[in-house]
Amino acid sequence: MDYDIVEVKADGTALDLLIWRRHKRPMPGLMEAALDANPGLAAHGPLLPVGTMVRLPRPQPSAAAPTVVRLWD
Repeated sequence: MDYDIVEVKADGTALDLLIWRRHKRPMPGLMEAALDANPGLAAHGPLLPVGTMVRLPRPQPSAAAPTVVRLWD
């Protein structure tokens, strides 16, 4: 799995906020994968200290296209 290294640059930043800022969409399972890739990260608590380097896994492209529901067809 490929990773991006992201530095926490502001007070009050949580891991889920880092993921949201990086991908701009919900990423199911990415928080758990990030915690697995960063042993000891959870020991910092819910808010990460400024200067913390975090390895964020790059999401794998999905093979299946999402199903589009059309209400008025």
